[in-house]
Amino acid sequence: MEEKFVELEKKLGVEFKDKNTLIQAFCHRSYLNENPDFGLGQNERLEFLGDAVLELVVTSYLYSNYPEKPEGELTTWRAALVNSKVIGELADELNFHDYILLSRGESKENGKARLYILADAFEALIGAMYLDRGYEVAKDFVEKNLISKLPRIIELGLYRDPKSELQERTQEEVGITPVYSILEETGPDHQKYFVMGVFLKEELIGKGEGCSKKEAEEEAAKEALAKKRWNSENKLINKKNVKN
Repeated sequence: MEEKFVELEKKLGVEFKDKNTLIQAFCHRSYLNENPDFGLGQNERLEFLGDAVLELVVTSYLYSNYPEKPEGELTTWRAALVNSKVIGELADELNFHDYILLSRGESKENGKARLYILADAFEALIGAMYLDRGYEVAKDFVEKNLISKLPRIIELGLYRDPKSELQERTQEEVGITPVYSILEETGPDHQKYFVMGVFLKEELIGKGEGCSKKEAEEEAAKEALAKKRWNSENKLINKKNVKN
């Protein structure tokens, strides 16, 4: 197995001091259920660490390279870069699916479920890089592979995701930052299903469901935008009405 991950190191351009740290980044919880004597832990703690490192790298880059941009706009750009869909698609481009250790059942998953597994592995990899090689190596990898997608995201307006748009509109309209909370959580640990609510203080303004918290949050944001008539389409209509 180690030889397989040596091949991955060459593709990534990063050599790990401790190969087990790299392997663990690709070890899904479900794999350990079928292989309890594997000898390494699953990747969720590394994912937790990598998520924080990833956000710091992206935030620092945006702050340093776009000094003229306001905080709100930088926040939407950051959200577009670190969301599960973009990260999952990047992990797919890097052929992470060839290296993720999954149970036989999970290996058959496709669509959104597979995309989120890939995204989680990417974040876990960043956490592993940070632990094994330090912040600068993790930073260089993120800038080369992920932040390089920023110009296209800006050009095509792909940063207008529901959560970012809702945050911008709530700041404009009521001066409050929306907060997301779990309303319901069902299913086994490796196959959770979430119902998330988005609140303005005590007011529940939207609910959403999904196979991950992030997916459910995005659905909740979509509902909130529609209910409050704060989506982009209504914003354009309102502007036209003001002009008339």
